[in-house]
Amino acid sequence: MSTTMAKDQAHQLVDRMPDNSTWDDLIYEIYVREVIDEGLADSRAERVTGVGELRKKYGLPE
Repeated sequence: MSTTMAKDQAHQLVDRMPDNSTWDDLIYEIYVREVIDEGLADSRAERVTGVGELRKKYGLPE
């Protein structure tokens, strides 16, 4: 699920980056922003799994 980024948000992201940033740095920042936004959207839509359930699923101690 990809979210739409407005031009002004993209400009703000670039403006906050250090002057010596690379294209890879920019791509990483965009990726992180997208993943966070998608996680927040899932949380708001109650598409979440509790930590206890995940621990049980993967056989981890609670």
